[in-house]
Amino acid sequence: MEQRVLGRTGRMVSVVGLGTWQLGADWGEVSDADARAVLEASLDAGVTFFDTADVYGDGRSEQLIGAFLADHADAGITVATKMGRRTDQVPENYVMRHFREWTERSRRNLGVETLDLVQLHCPPTAVYSDDAVFDAMDTLVAEGVMAAYGVSVETVEEAITAIRRPGVVSVQIILNAFRLKPFEKVLPAASEAGVGIIARVPLASGLLSGRYTSDTTFAENDHRSYNRQGESFDVGETFSGVPFQVGVEAATEFAALAHQVMPQLTPAQAAIAWLWQQPGVSTVIPGARSPEQARLNAAAGSAEVLGPLFTSGVREIYEEKIRQHVHDRW
Repeated sequence: MEQRVLGRTGRMVSVVGLGTWQLGADWGEVSDADARAVLEASLDAGVTFFDTADVYGDGRSEQLIGAFLADHADAGITVATKMGRRTDQVPENYVMRHFREWTERSRRNLGVETLDLVQLHCPPTAVYSDDAVFDAMDTLVAEGVMAAYGVSVETVEEAITAIRRPGVVSVQIILNAFRLKPFEKVLPAASEAGVGIIARVPLASGLLSGRYTSDTTFAENDHRSYNRQGESFDVGETFSGVPFQVGVEAATEFAALAHQVMPQLTPAQAAIAWLWQQPGVSTVIPGARSPEQARLNAAAGSAEVLGPLFTSGVREIYEEKIRQHVHDRW
């Protein structure tokens, strides 16, 4: 597995990490044993970057990772958590008092004195322009509560604003074959500033695996069932904001492209490999609900370069089927 420096953190991380939203909630039930097996399989396959949040399963994801860390203290693992979604989403709640409460809870859940990386979790847009917010984050770094901080954003404009902040070490953003807009401005700006890019939702909530049909259904407690119109949070987090039927059709074309260019890879592996091979991307964080899925995702971290033919095909699919649904929204 290739390793890269994660922005201004100076830390080396695997180009394929593990997103752990699914280990906490909102993707159907995952037992403690199954979650632990996913973490073990990921580490065994070379994954050294694990992304979580205090709100995933109300702390369950962090707690599972904390127990795992205790047994692998010398494995060189970097854990990025997120904070801010446990309260009403108004700028007034992004203050030092809450930051202390949230980070203390995450430290307990993860069993660490210093959090490796804390990301503001898609806060209201006004937060990115509030000097007091970033002064508070700088203070927490100086106090040793966290080693570094970054942001998780919804829009290109939020990312650009955050990158201008000297203390921001990384930006997490939705980036995949169905969400190409960040390539235009965000990645160049981040590269120039030395800010890491963490690509989330790399498979468009599973669409790019090529396994779904128009008849595919999901569990009632899976956000792919209950958030298709943005009922619970930003609709862009579910299937990258692409209407499901459109996504299925585009994913079929993507799978054919992957088979044509790199037949030894699954469509999901091709989607992950293509992402980390893009200039400016630090790490890609697909989720996994089984050890086998974790191993297959990680294997994409050592895939051969897909090349310009694949990139051209991705952009053609995007322009023909996807752009009109997402490009002007995020």
